[in-house]
Amino acid sequence: MESTEIHYPVPGSCQCGKVTYELLAAPITVIICHCRECQKLSTSAFSITAMVNRDDLRINGEMQAWERLAENGNRNCAIFCPNCGNRIYHFNPAQPDIIKLKPSTLSDTRIIQPVMHVWTSEKQDWYQIPEGVEQHQKQPW
Repeated sequence: MESTEIHYPVPGSCQCGKVTYELLAAPITVIICHCRECQKLSTSAFSITAMVNRDDLRINGEMQAWERLAENGNRNCAIFCPNCGNRIYHFNPAQPDIIKLKPSTLSDTRIIQPVMHVWTSEKQDWYQIPEGVEQHQKQPW
């Protein structure tokens, strides 16, 4: 019988493999964002984010950064592979110890168990949020 327990560290990488990383511990939380900017980022209905402690992430490879201002005035910095463009994580410079990892880049994606949906005011009509999951019309923090 195969174990369903996640064993850390969990490796991850960009699409081309020039950026690799290890997640050393479980995420603080996993959220789904339905804002239009995340829809553009993911080219889908939403983006998934695993909030992790900076010290729980070891990254190898050259990366580039891009940033934008969020509606609430926070800076949203995106870190990505300059070769394939795959986003690895985001962060807010005002909260440097928290990394917003894009968990679909992990080799084991079982940690993707969203507990909250944000920006549901911009959610695609065809997507139904599962019952019992916390929801916020905009960013709750």
